Parts: sequence; C-alpha cells; structure tokens
Amino acid sequence: MAFNEPVLTKRIPTPPFGSFADRKLNTYEDFVRTGGYESLKKAVAMEPSDIVEVVKASELRGRGGAGFPAGMKWSFLPPQDGEPRYLAVNSDESEPGTFKDRMLLDFDPHLLLEGIAICMKACQLDTTYIYIRGEYHAQTKILENAINEAYANGIFGDQSIMGKVNDRFPNCYVHRGAGAYICGEETALLNSLEGKRGWPRIKPPFPAVAGAFGRPTIINNVESLAMVGPILLNGPQWFKSMGVGRPEGAPPQVPASYGPKLFGISGHINRPGVYEENLGITVKDLIETYGGGMRHGKKFKAAIPGGIAMGVLGTDQYDAPLDFDIGKKFACLGLGTAGVIVMDEDTDMVAALRNIVRFFSHESCGQCTPCREGGNWMYKTLCRIEQGDGTTKDLDLLLEIAASMGAMPGTTICGLADGANWAVRTFINKFWDEFESRVKPSVERVIPLAVVQ
Repeated sequence: MAFNEPVLTKRIPTPPFGSFADRKLNTYEDFVRTGGYESLKKAVAMEPSDIVEVVKASELRGRGGAGFPAGMKWSFLPPQDGEPRYLAVNSDESEPGTFKDRMLLDFDPHLLLEGIAICMKACQLDTTYIYIRGEYHAQTKILENAINEAYANGIFGDQSIMGKVNDRFPNCYVHRGAGAYICGEETALLNSLEGKRGWPRIKPPFPAVAGAFGRPTIINNVESLAMVGPILLNGPQWFKSMGVGRPEGAPPQVPASYGPKLFGISGHINRPGVYEENLGITVKDLIETYGGGMRHGKKFKAAIPGGIAMGVLGTDQYDAPLDFDIGKKFACLGLGTAGVIVMDEDTDMVAALRNIVRFFSHESCGQCTPCREGGNWMYKTLCRIEQGDGTTKDLDLLLEIAASMGAMPGTTICGLADGANWAVRTFINKFWDEFESRVKPSVERVIPLAVVQ
C-alpha cells in the first residue's frame, strides 16, 4: 500500500499531515496517551528470540547509512555467558546534510527509548549507551530528561517492567561525543565510548562478538530503533506493505527497501526539512511535493542522495527513486542517510566538490596512508583547479587518487576513503564538461632526441 499516514512522525506534525508550527516536545505522558510503550508491553510478554524473528521477518534495514538488516545483526550475538552485554545507539549524526535523528530527539525521544527497551529485551542486553553528537547540546538535555522520565515510570532501572535482563536491571545512559565525524563509524564510536581516541578498529572481531569494553555489543541508529516499536505493534507484513520490494525473480536473501523512511532535504529548495515517505519516492517528487520546488524557480542541476559520502546524482537523474538500490542503478554509493542536498543550475560543481573534499581531508583520523595523504592531495588539486591554475592532467590525477583511496571494498580501515572516492568520481564523471572547462590543456614536456642519446 502507499504511505498514507505518519508512523515515525505520528506525534511530530509534518506536512502534508500537519504544520511545522504545531510541533512540541512529547513528554512521557504525551507518548503514553497516544499509544506509546504498548509495543514494549507486548515485547515483555514475548520470548526474546521471537522478538528477533519479528524484526528479521520485517526485513527492516538500518537507517544509519549502511542499510544492513537489523534483525540479522541482532542474531549475530554469541550465546549468553552471564557477563555484561551492551547496546550502543549511534546518535552521532555527523554526516553533512543529515538531521533526521535530531528531529526525533527534539520532539519524540520516547519513541527511541521504547525501541531501545525492546532491543534490550530481544537481545538480552543489560546496558545502553546513547552516543550523541557533541554539538547536540539541546538534544542532550531533552534526551536526559526523557530518560529520567523513563526511569521514574518503570522502563529502565530496578523497577523496570522488563525485570532483569541478562540477570541485571536494564540501564540507559547518554554519552556525548566530541564532534568528530569519524565517530559515526561504529568501531570509532566504541573507542570514543571507552574513553580512547576515536579511531576505527580493524574488523574482525565485529562488535556483536567483541564490542564495547570487549563484550558483545549491538550498534543501531536512532531511526532504526524508533521503527522497531511500530513494527512489533503492527506486524512485519504491515511494514512490508510500504516501500519497495525486491526485484522480480530475486532470491529471498536479496534485501528489499521496505517501509517508510525519514528524508532530510536541504539546499536550493523552498521548504527544507525532514519528511516521512515510502522508500522509493523519486528525487523529483521529494523536491516538488515536500520541498516546495526549486528555490527562485531555478532548474534542478544535481542532488546528493544521502550525505556527501554517497556521491552525486546528475541532472538527468532527477527521477531517481530513493531506495537502497539507488547506488547500483544510478552510479553512486547508495542511499546513505537519505539526507538529500539539492543544487540548482547556478551551482559551481568545482567549488562544491572542493568543499566536500576539504571536509573529508579534515576529518580523516590519519591511521591509513591513502586517506591521510590522498584527501589532502585531492583538496590541493581542486583548489588549484578552482583558482584557474589546473590542467587536464589534474582531472586524471584526481580520478586516479580517488580510486587508490577507496572503492568497494576500499584500501582503508573504514569507509571514509570510500566516501571521498565516490564524491570525487561522481562529481567529475557526471559533470566532466564543467570541470574540463576550468582547466588548461596539459602540455607534456618533449625531451629532444639528442639529450636522450
């Protein structure tokens, strides 16, 4: 069926179902009055393994960027051994152009807390750490107040309706990051959580086996966990009636793009914001139906589909459907966070790419040589091109460096280099004429024959 009523934005008035002006913070009482925590009550009466099976059956894919099936991730945990097990909630949200999780924290934090509690029950995790972006000062206070309400009403703590989880009373804490982009990567997040430098770890071991403090850990995004409650309450088939199914003839192990999704849209549009729609809505429909059309009546030129690491969609890809298969169909890395950045006809693509590469170069943790050195080389080369001092050879060099930094899989510990690679190669390849017009023809030095002899 089509998406016809809000799910994640049920309590957050959002066009076309409500007005931005009517938004307010939903307290514990507001949440319960509108059906909140009914899913948790249902989960408490279920066996943990049955909850995991419901999430697996829904084929919910992670909403943090990678799109990995959440239920499958939950099933990777090793058998219980009586020692602590953790849930780490990725609320870092540092991908440029992404602000969907912030909206949930601003207005409906208990939707996240209910998803957290269900996950703790399903996976038998006794402690949750919500790793929140350092710049989210207001959201941290809102979240801490909501957690205090949850403790006071028996969601967490020694009065929890879940009882003991893993033979311990369930607890939930907020942990603030320090503003590093790299800590959005799950293992860098874990290092930061442990008080170490936020450097990504080499895998394996994977977090489900050895995560926070060396113990089994599930890491999920805010939006992913917020979706768990509605799925448990309404069932997997309800969730799968929305979004995009797997291609005809594809085997069951091929992940689909089911369910509603939060899309953040910004840039050269009339009404930026976060909107909820079916996975599979086209860029055109998102811009024209929800974003109010292109700003000042200008023409569409390009869009980044889900954070700058995903690369760019070209002018002829205005009708691209925003689902998890967008990368294979339209030559970009993927849907990512669904934070769509729209660019109009006047956008300088050289300047845009230079700014993106500057960001990647600045945010590299420096562990891996291709990323540490390559990002800076590309940034300097793009500055040279933007200033009018570049040559056609520089374009070839940029593509060569990008490919050396990362493909899929990449040459580095984490995916930052892959993101830089996809940004550079999609911008240059899809807007080659614009880049070529900004450089001079390369002049190869000819060595006289007499000198060679």
